[in-house]
Amino acid sequence: MDIHQLRIFASVYHFRSFSKASGHLHISQPTISEHIKNLEEELECSLFDRLGRSIMPTREAKRIYPKAVKLIEDLEAIKETIRTGLTDIKGSLKIGASTIPGNYMLPFLAAKFKKKHPDISFEIIIADTRKTTDSILQHEILLGIVGASMEPRSLSYEAVFCDELVFAGTPDLLDSNAGTWDIYSLPFLIREEGSGTRKTMEDWLEKMEINARKLNVVAILGSTDAVKQALKAGLGTSIISRRAIEEELDNGSLIQKKIGPEMKRSFYLAHHKKRSLPAHYQAFCDFLKQTENE
Repeated sequence: MDIHQLRIFASVYHFRSFSKASGHLHISQPTISEHIKNLEEELECSLFDRLGRSIMPTREAKRIYPKAVKLIEDLEAIKETIRTGLTDIKGSLKIGASTIPGNYMLPFLAAKFKKKHPDISFEIIIADTRKTTDSILQHEILLGIVGASMEPRSLSYEAVFCDELVFAGTPDLLDSNAGTWDIYSLPFLIREEGSGTRKTMEDWLEKMEINARKLNVVAILGSTDAVKQALKAGLGTSIISRRAIEEELDNGSLIQKKIGPEMKRSFYLAHHKKRSLPAHYQAFCDFLKQTENE
């Protein structure tokens, strides 16, 4: 027995006619008859008395009909729930984000998305890339925006934003040594292990044949904002996202120096390959990808 058979049964019962049910359902009359026969065999009872050209529902059919109609209506209600969920974007978005997208990009993008979908709320958990991907692997969050694609093959990564890292410091540190310094001679600030910024920096230094172990590291700091504040205080120089220090570059409290080719990187949407994203999560992902292409 399946829902298709029940639809045919209900139609025949309603019209008291195989031919009218055939026309209503756009199914041939022999097919209608075959389905009713199969249903009767499965239920081990007769559902209709054939009285020449007319039919009459049996006692068993009268008992089954209300339940069949309810099953059909329940199925339609389930379908409508799914259809509504796909078009009615609402709910809470719990998103993990590394420090650059979490602090400098997502607040603006969340506000823009909420203007389109007022029934959306956000919970943004800011951590480094490794902690964010660990949270996805442990099923604590469904979606993350991170600054590097880490190893786990069970995660899917899709590039959505571009970023540029720059070598920066105060004018006192960089201008006073103009023409005489090399990167090994300057005090250096770096992010902690697991940071996407640190991974990108290390990859870039390796390509430039700069030995990261020989850098004069004076501090390892746990967030981009901590690096920025240490830069402004003159503690050292660093490689940092340009997005994080745009205001300081504009007002001159920090300057950047070119020490090689541009350091470009991507931010990635990350989620577990075996987890499906609900409609409101997928809508936000689509929004992020569309925003980047505008």
